[in-house]
Amino acid sequence: MEAVPTMTVETKTTFCRICEPLCGMVATVEDGKLLSLRPDKENPLSAGFACQKGIAFADIHNDPDRVTTPLRRTASGEFEPVDWETAMADIAARVRDIHRRYGSGALGWYYGNPGAFSYSYAMWLPMAIAGFGAKFHMFTAGSQDINNRFVASQLLYGNSLTMPVPDIGRTDLLVVMGANPVISHGSGVSMPRMRDKMREVVKRGGRVLVIDPRRTETAAEFEWLGIVPDGDVYLLLSLLHVMFTEDLVDRKRIALQANDVGWLEGLVRPFAPELTAEHSGIEPATVRGLARDLVATPRAVVYGRTGTCLGESGTLTTYLLDVVNLVAGNLDRAGGYMFGSFGLPGERQLMRVLGAGLGSVYRRRRSRIGGFPSVLGSEPAGIMAKEISTPGSGQLRALFVGAGNPVLSVPNGDELEQALEKLDLMVGIDLYVNETTAHCDYVLPATTMYERDDFMVPFATLKPTPFRQATEAVVAPMGQARQEWEIIDDLLSRLWRLTPLLAVIQGARKVASLFGSRLRPRPLVDALIRMSEGGDRFGLRRGGLTFTRLVRDYPHGRVLADHLPGGVLGRSVSTRDGRVSLRHKDIESELDKLGRRRADPELPMRLIGMREARSENSWMHNVPLLMRGGRTQRAVIHAHDADRLGIATDDVITVTSAHGEIEIPAQVSKDILPGVIAVPHGWGHTRGGTWQTANANPGVNVNLLMSSEPQDLEALAGMARLNGVPVRIGRA
Repeated sequence: MEAVPTMTVETKTTFCRICEPLCGMVATVEDGKLLSLRPDKENPLSAGFACQKGIAFADIHNDPDRVTTPLRRTASGEFEPVDWETAMADIAARVRDIHRRYGSGALGWYYGNPGAFSYSYAMWLPMAIAGFGAKFHMFTAGSQDINNRFVASQLLYGNSLTMPVPDIGRTDLLVVMGANPVISHGSGVSMPRMRDKMREVVKRGGRVLVIDPRRTETAAEFEWLGIVPDGDVYLLLSLLHVMFTEDLVDRKRIALQANDVGWLEGLVRPFAPELTAEHSGIEPATVRGLARDLVATPRAVVYGRTGTCLGESGTLTTYLLDVVNLVAGNLDRAGGYMFGSFGLPGERQLMRVLGAGLGSVYRRRRSRIGGFPSVLGSEPAGIMAKEISTPGSGQLRALFVGAGNPVLSVPNGDELEQALEKLDLMVGIDLYVNETTAHCDYVLPATTMYERDDFMVPFATLKPTPFRQATEAVVAPMGQARQEWEIIDDLLSRLWRLTPLLAVIQGARKVASLFGSRLRPRPLVDALIRMSEGGDRFGLRRGGLTFTRLVRDYPHGRVLADHLPGGVLGRSVSTRDGRVSLRHKDIESELDKLGRRRADPELPMRLIGMREARSENSWMHNVPLLMRGGRTQRAVIHAHDADRLGIATDDVITVTSAHGEIEIPAQVSKDILPGVIAVPHGWGHTRGGTWQTANANPGVNVNLLMSSEPQDLEALAGMARLNGVPVRIGRA
């Protein structure tokens, strides 16, 4: 009899990299194929929790619409498969020709949100950008998300990468502004089971107060305080006003932690709660009570995220969030706003050097369009279309797009879509042909997160519980998919003659080959683990961590300490004297702009964004499991506005701004302030992508209502204004 082949089924411990909590996962693999994913009950932080997106990711991995071979666009606009050598040889030749004719300023890269969750991509892309020189254009999804957090940190702490996190596990008063962690699971902080941690605050007798224009899923579980969209800046200023004028602050403690406290006190003096109420919608008595509670509660913290980042004054608002924590006495204190670190030898000196370098780049480098400062080496993605279409030195002619869909994420995506057709070369590196990569000359197949090794480099310092976890690839790459760093490495090896620094990189590659090795990111991240807290210091510390030991001995991850230490401000801040730097002309300028805000009576309502439990920006609408139940995109409006305009749930309405108009079904609710409309982002799948489920459920691109004009982008960080946008609505 013929033998029946046996199937090999195994489970592999790993972790999710869709969003910042990095929850532990267990993958079931059969004969090298990823069958399913489930939460890892033994992960000490996520402890058996994972959201529906994480569990459904196996369907993305195995999606028949996924790109698994290099694709080349034909003259008819269709895509045909080609081999890697054909694709890379032609791409390199065309880059070489563009560089010869126009220089490095004609080349650019857009780096999408999922790329931040791959340590190897995050390490290799800066090397490529540096190799091409300072004129190379780099754009990131950060200018629609978090870049003003980096700018506020540069101003306050002397380093864009110094980011305090809320110590929710020990706080007694948590104020959440413009964040919805029940749905997002936390951002700007890496904390699995964040919802449970917030519930524990209440169980131990504390408070969780959510300040938002919408009664979000988080607000529904705790206390909700409604605020006018983009009114956060006024609330924060009035909180500081109360703290100073009522003499609630510990001036000696503040003076030890920060410079120019007197300047700050004078700055906020005009913003009494009675005067800011019309802008924030919050009663003066409520503001005064909250200010007193923040100071009087021994362990309290104010935490904000995208809702506070994406308004007209996002950098000022983010700056003020930190300053409120400082003045209330909650910075660098247990239960307040705390600082993580890798624990490297000489880390303070290293961070000071890094901060000085990033600060110099921020102050001196300016974008060709709009003159925006460079945030972590990047330009605002909102000006990308104009960088392509505006003639002159530095005009963008070749663009790589890695792990992103800017046609749906930047303001005025129609403008960008038209501009993309003017490029001499466009290359996508992605899992799908989406609305952006549909315009590419080549689409190169990237690996999913379960087809690569990983370590949580960008998020290790954002964990209130110091923690380390690494993972090997769970399965081999599907088809011909490659990791992004491998694609970058291949490209640079073909272009090394273009610039002196690329030649140096090629020399390092050749030296490594002499020792039978390859220049690759794994040894670099292994060195980081070895030298950081808990590491083996290259054998000097017995039992210490390495990448291999983490994977082998601690597959579920290892907790290094129960909490972050307090009293570390002096070593965490990169300013010369180790104190927070409060006084900045840019902050004064942004404050002056508040007095020039004017309402347009023709656009009486305010538009805000909203996250959805089964979406992650624009790239998870092709999973049938996440789209089941007749799921559609709807605009949430208050019942009062609906009655006034004769609108019922599922009626199609028009939403009009000064820059565009969309039509979308309405959802009538009482869980939003009157005069406010909330529309989920990431939809609008009608522009040539080949993902079938997404195209069958297109929705509309809400960012068509947003302006990409340089004067409408936030000046200090180049952020798109996506919150508090003036609009009017009516029946379609």
